[in-house]
Amino acid sequence: MNRPETLALWRPTGPEELALVEASGWTSWPPRLADQPIFYPVLNEDYAIRIARDWNVPASGVGYVTRFEIDADFAARYPIQQAGGRTILELWVPAEELEEFNRHIVGRIEVVREFR
Repeated sequence: MNRPETLALWRPTGPEELALVEASGWTSWPPRLADQPIFYPVLNEDYAIRIARDWNVPASGVGYVTRFEIDADFAARYPIQQAGGRTILELWVPAEELEEFNRHIVGRIEVVREFR
């Protein structure tokens, strides 16, 4: 079986969400909370670093940058959103579609950076 073409995505996260990812065996993102209608992985590591360092650390004392691959054909259903400057790029995945999104992750979610 051929491995699908993949798209690399990053997700800045705090310790609570990371613990849930670890509990999944590093294979899926947890369901969104009631006040989180969108799951938004980002398209570049630099943007993820800024969020983890500048937002997650002050909010919870630690910020992590995770990286994962997703089937590129599946990911193409979500238009790239520019959330600020030219490199502030995200995919906006509706919370109700996250379970299906998780099924298209290829491989494991990995922690690539940690900030305290």
